[in-house]
Amino acid sequence: MTSHQTTQTMKPATAAKKLGVYLEATPAEFQEGVVSRAELSALQADPPTWLQELRRNGPHPRPVVAAKLGISISGLARGGITEALTTEQIDALKAESPEWLHKERATQAEVRKEALRVKEKNAERGDQSRRPQS
Repeated sequence: MTSHQTTQTMKPATAAKKLGVYLEATPAEFQEGVVSRAELSALQADPPTWLQELRRNGPHPRPVVAAKLGISISGLARGGITEALTTEQIDALKAESPEWLHKERATQAEVRKEALRVKEKNAERGDQSRRPQS
């Protein structure tokens, strides 16, 4: 008995998310088609010029914008940023360094610090539970 393996495909929005690019800025043929896992792997391994350009200059999706600014996606929204930004716009925002960006970076630093504390505490608990009882 031979099994027929179907090609797994994804919507363009999912593929764009996995590639870290803003869907609306991708070529029409990318937006209108479906992307197979093999095609996605090929795009990741050897990105075409349009993908390299998007990754370099944007516009970038909000998760990428947030990461480049060192804040959360929620922090972007609180700062009034709801659209995709280009690298140039992100750099200008960094240079301008508004008060809300300082606050969001401090908040993000606290969140990371707390996450590390919890992780260390859980690791410590795990070590204690593995010790033999005397």
